[in-house]
Amino acid sequence: MSQGVQLHIEKSHVVMDNGILKVKLSKPGGIVTGIKYNGIDNLLEVLNEEVNRGYWDLVWSEAGSTGTTGTSDVIKGTSFRVIMESEMQVEISFTRLWDPSLQGKSVPLNIDKRFHYMAMADNRQRYMPLPDDRLPGRGKPLATPEAVLLVNPVEPEFKGEVDDKYQYSCENKDLRVHGWICMDPPVGFWQITPSSEFRSGGPIKQNLTSHVGPVNLAMFLSAHYAGEDLVLKLNPDEPWKKVFGPIFMYLNSVTDGGDPLQLWEDAKNQMMIEVESWPYDFPASDDFPTADQRGSVSGRLQIQDRFLSDEYISANSAYVGLAPPGDVGSWQRECKGYQFWTTADADGYFSIKNIRLGSYNLYAWVPGVIGDYKHDDFITINAGFDIDLGNLVFEPPRDGPTLWEIGIPDRTAAEFYIPDPDPKYINKLYVNHPDRYRQYGLWERYADLYPDEDLVYTVGVSDYKKDWFFAQVTRKLSDNTYQGTTWQIKFELDLVDTNGSYTLRLALATAQISELQVRVNDPKTSPPLFSTGVIGHDNTIARHGIHGLYRLYNVEVPPTQLVDGHNTIFLTQTMASGEFPALQGIMYDYIRFEGPSTSNSKKKTN
Repeated sequence: MSQGVQLHIEKSHVVMDNGILKVKLSKPGGIVTGIKYNGIDNLLEVLNEEVNRGYWDLVWSEAGSTGTTGTSDVIKGTSFRVIMESEMQVEISFTRLWDPSLQGKSVPLNIDKRFHYMAMADNRQRYMPLPDDRLPGRGKPLATPEAVLLVNPVEPEFKGEVDDKYQYSCENKDLRVHGWICMDPPVGFWQITPSSEFRSGGPIKQNLTSHVGPVNLAMFLSAHYAGEDLVLKLNPDEPWKKVFGPIFMYLNSVTDGGDPLQLWEDAKNQMMIEVESWPYDFPASDDFPTADQRGSVSGRLQIQDRFLSDEYISANSAYVGLAPPGDVGSWQRECKGYQFWTTADADGYFSIKNIRLGSYNLYAWVPGVIGDYKHDDFITINAGFDIDLGNLVFEPPRDGPTLWEIGIPDRTAAEFYIPDPDPKYINKLYVNHPDRYRQYGLWERYADLYPDEDLVYTVGVSDYKKDWFFAQVTRKLSDNTYQGTTWQIKFELDLVDTNGSYTLRLALATAQISELQVRVNDPKTSPPLFSTGVIGHDNTIARHGIHGLYRLYNVEVPPTQLVDGHNTIFLTQTMASGEFPALQGIMYDYIRFEGPSTSNSKKKTN
């Protein structure tokens, strides 16, 4: 039977108990050491030391440092105090002064091994292997340190599968509820994050969710699928404050005979309740503003592209957000401030609510449209004010008519050819699954499909869904070394327009220690017409993603480099070095070739 919330303060622990749920924390450290619910004495891993059951950690670096590893710091308090205590609510605080010398572990939360079933989406849930299956003798390490081939698992059904925590990553916009189910007794353990305002990198930044352990992760700042730009760097005298959370930990159960998988449906329903309840009104901290202390912004985004229409085009389903001031597209590399995003309707109307006070830029991008939008003016949010920006116009990059294009400008490589995985490296969840790109080792299939020569794509003949490999990776040679690859795009021009330049637009979905060089009609031209220089530490290919950071390059192609009739563009990814050279490469989002603004050029095939 439910009762009022009671707080028990012991010598080295604090216990909160409402008669249904009992939570025990270390004092003054604030480590969650026990959760009692539905007849289970402790949902957390009792074999772990108390400091390694439920905790927060932070990876940070000093300003000026390089790399993505940073310093791992388990956040343990040095002082404890009660903020609020009543029958309805208990709020307690564990604080310490910042001490960069502390070292800690990286896994925020370990839950009891009786939880075997993991869920993060309707089509992404499964029974999971055991942590013992990853140990020597049962698991065989693969090319990347997180990936293990299960050769002798405790439960034979997992034999031959690859286990890798990155196979379960989610974009911020979809990362609202995930967790575990125990079948006996039927109990669910869920993490619900009703807002992403405190997460870094914007709505499509990918983060880890849950993985073998069983482990449940709350990721707010990470460099995954992005690289060093998203490593928090602080100067010794730099003031910085940010509120992470609150997040909602939800436990549920079913009556005898009930289907344990219904716990996932219940968790989704509870997630929607929490989303509608944001921002919460119960936190006592002055640093967490309630709804009446926030503001909102609304407006309509339209697209102006005179080569597509004489009229404005509605920014259907545009992603529109407020983020700290910066350059166009800087929101995807931002990690110190707050971001607030929404999706516009079919007519481009948008409304962003519950924005914290401060100064922002308004940014946007539109699925199906190349490039980024940034509103010219700063936007200052005040409490209780609704700012109507009216009609906004996004003029995407465009110099001339489209002569041909490859792919869809949606910031991912998902529409391109995703090969079947090597049968030796299977995750059964992703067989016949929309996220088939999450299988391990797909980069190795490039050399299988193109053993002697690299990819050649012929405009008007080839189909990018079948003939454009999803990632331009290196080629493994017979002596186990690697080399860069050169892809060709063949196209025809009836008559070259000499009155102006042509434009090649290259939108990249990700890059990993790569250099993309562009040449036209001569693969040996030195220097190339264009080079990106060495770019990218997204590590998307190795981590089974389909996008990382978005990069757009606009290459001017002089008409003197083109000929009437047959033409070829050579795209060379030159880099093939490092510990895992096979995982270096790029993913294209979209490629477009434009004629001069007054072009009479015509493509011979469509």
